[in-house]
Amino acid sequence: MSATAGSAAGQHGLVDKLGIPPGAVVQEVGWDDDCDEELRQIITARTGQDLVDEDYDDVVDTVMMWWREGDGDLVDALVDALGPLADHGVIWLLTPKAGRDGHVEPSDVSEAAPTAGLQQTSSISAGRDWNGARLVAPRAARGKGK
Repeated sequence: MSATAGSAAGQHGLVDKLGIPPGAVVQEVGWDDDCDEELRQIITARTGQDLVDEDYDDVVDTVMMWWREGDGDLVDALVDALGPLADHGVIWLLTPKAGRDGHVEPSDVSEAAPTAGLQQTSSISAGRDWNGARLVAPRAARGKGK
């Protein structure tokens, strides 16, 4: 298997770990030049549609939030991300890995999530430069809103 094929297989496995099904509406928040373009393309291929941006005004199944140290208040950003999220939706908080520009300490995520009304259910390596934290609203809070 070539290195490229191995990378592609790894990324397809990653999109499975993200749990994003075909047809899902994925909102992308915090995109910049440093984001993992291969991951974005594979998510688009899986869902069959383009990622929607921060101005999208309908319900989304998943929020993919690229977040770096210095981007502002993480709690506020997470609360904002909850707005368009479907009842059983997921926020994937993507942060630069240790040693990369903009690295966010895992403790910052574990402190911000509950303050924003979320709980972290898993963590993954989301590519060469990014970690992902899966955040969901606790079961007791589900069913409110949309």
